Amino acid sequence: MKKISCFIVIAALLCCYSYAQQMNIKALPYPQVKKVDTVDTYFGTKVPDPYRWLENDQADDTKAWVIAENKITQNYLAHIPYREAIHHRLETLWNYEKYSAPFKEGKYTYFYKNNGLQSQAVLYRQDSKGEPEIFLDPNKFSADGTTSLAGIDFTRDGSMAAYQLSEGGSDWRKVIVLKAADKSIIGDTLIDIKFSGIAWKGNDGFYYSSYDKPKAGSKLSGLTQYHKLFYHKLGTPQHTDKLIFGGADKPRRYIGAYLTEDEHYLVITAATSTTGNELYIQDLSIPGSKITNVLDNFDTQSNVIDNIGSKLYIFTNLHAPNYKLVTVDATDAKPANWKDFIPETKNVLNATTGGGKIFAEYLKDATSLVLQYDMNGKLERNITLPSVGTAGGFGTKRDQKETYYTFTSYTYPSTIFKYDISTGKSEIFKKSGVQFDPEKYESKQVFYSSKDGTQIPMIITYKKGTVLNGKNPTVLYAYGGFGISLTPAFSTSNIILLEHGGVYAVPNIRGGGEYGDNWHIAGTKLKKQNVFDDFIAAAEYLISNKYTSRDYLAIFGGSNGGLLVGATITQRPDLCKVAFPAVGVLDMLRYNKFTAGAGWAYDYGTAEDSKEMFEYLFKYSPYHALKPNSYPATMITTGDHDDRVVPAHSFKFAARLQEYQQGSAPVLIRIETKAGHGAGKSTAQVINESADRWAFMFSNMGMEW
Repeated sequence: MKKISCFIVIAALLCCYSYAQQMNIKALPYPQVKKVDTVDTYFGTKVPDPYRWLENDQADDTKAWVIAENKITQNYLAHIPYREAIHHRLETLWNYEKYSAPFKEGKYTYFYKNNGLQSQAVLYRQDSKGEPEIFLDPNKFSADGTTSLAGIDFTRDGSMAAYQLSEGGSDWRKVIVLKAADKSIIGDTLIDIKFSGIAWKGNDGFYYSSYDKPKAGSKLSGLTQYHKLFYHKLGTPQHTDKLIFGGADKPRRYIGAYLTEDEHYLVITAATSTTGNELYIQDLSIPGSKITNVLDNFDTQSNVIDNIGSKLYIFTNLHAPNYKLVTVDATDAKPANWKDFIPETKNVLNATTGGGKIFAEYLKDATSLVLQYDMNGKLERNITLPSVGTAGGFGTKRDQKETYYTFTSYTYPSTIFKYDISTGKSEIFKKSGVQFDPEKYESKQVFYSSKDGTQIPMIITYKKGTVLNGKNPTVLYAYGGFGISLTPAFSTSNIILLEHGGVYAVPNIRGGGEYGDNWHIAGTKLKKQNVFDDFIAAAEYLISNKYTSRDYLAIFGGSNGGLLVGATITQRPDLCKVAFPAVGVLDMLRYNKFTAGAGWAYDYGTAEDSKEMFEYLFKYSPYHALKPNSYPATMITTGDHDDRVVPAHSFKFAARLQEYQQGSAPVLIRIETKAGHGAGKSTAQVINESADRWAFMFSNMGMEW
């Protein structure tokens, strides 16, 4: 009865006229925001920045502005009559047990589980004979559930573990070491660690990476310059940790380290941007051996994924934009000696190992195709997947006989499969308990033409039997940057849209990695406009084919996708009814001045690079491209602890958009407290934000259901 009554309540309340239609939006009491006379000069061009003061998130006037904006936003949302009904429906949908794929460490098998509405997933373990027991419960890390478990790494024998804590979603982490047997803590808590894994060397200590913590006035806006790789010996204070790589001798923005499974080699990756890396190895079996360079090309990406003795298996895109796997002897591992093991194909490759096998995970038009090879390069089988979608997680330890993988799509709730490596047999291990009937929905992939004629794939999902009359509420979501691929994945939140006749569309636009490096590079620097053109063309395709119309279209994207949405509404304010730029990079002239922003220059270029690059960025930078106009109903979202894309981007964009809005649509900014760039949010925070987004969208579309 609860399911039926909840659905009826939503349907009835959605029949009400929206709050947005009933009130005079121009009367929204936006804060009276001061403007300053800050002006920067780039290659002779003066660029005013009247909201520069909002970059200081610790200043009293900024804090007052944040409080005022949140009050306006929450007051607006509170007047949407069906907001609470949507929130209740989402809680009901979210309230089922969720599991991660298991992984083996020592004598224990570990897995994450959330009972339903717990703030954070709990890490459990069990041995071959016992019942599952709680190993770490992040819900006890903080009273409000906003301190999360941000990673855990075990020693090779599983006897010790080092786990990372993130407080309020920050990228800065603490590391705690404990004995697995009794969970007793070893030594002091390590602090101020960022963008790092933990690479154990035996049971004596581990490698980790971090920056010198900024001492800027704002806790978020200080620039993190160069990464350093340290070795921490257990039982010693952190300030005595040995610098292994980086610093003045090797200034690099991102340094990562890991050991081969047999702990024979230390592998170091070093990069100056988010794309490409140098590759180094150190033979740990030889005391005092030097760190040797394998590859010093910052424009390509290479990683050692396994070894057999001195034979290294290297995953690379050197001379292979769709990636390949090569082998080489570690004694002279330079690229001149690399031998193709799994050659490049027309599909983009990712490779993992486990059980003495290699799993070649290909992207074929943004969906998964998985092949299994032996360690000599013999193809053993094409792994049968449940349907068209996304599979991942095949990697495991060398001595394991089975592994686990997850499979999902826009209509296939995430399901965990157990896979027998020797026979190739898959069986369901954990099926999702979400209230969703896949048989009622469908996804189809289409290809459409972008502005320059490039064919772009897009997957469109909706309820079977949906009438294409241009009146279906539609969300167009994309990313388009940093070589990141958007592959089909189920979303509990999206059930709200789909069960009420909505459409969810995801185009795989340029800038992503769905078709390899060439696809990525086609959306970078002076080609970034391709990304916006691809997204705009996707919207036009949906409108021209009657999936929706301008009055029922919402566009949504986060981080680089927030930039995408911001650029789209400044270039085409007439394109959609609603816009959601989330944690967006919105000031393209100053993004490289904050925290890790300088590392994004491979994709964006910087305003200091050249006059041509400055003029290109200045033209599309959302904050700078705003002018008096009629813009869509916009709800900007950010987190006060976001130290990756700092809130200043969203603050400044919101202030200027509110100033320049000439239409009747609202411009709101929703600032989550004790939240960062996205990861680590509590379940309650995720549900609240999702409910607010749907309520805002339906209201401003004037839905009368």
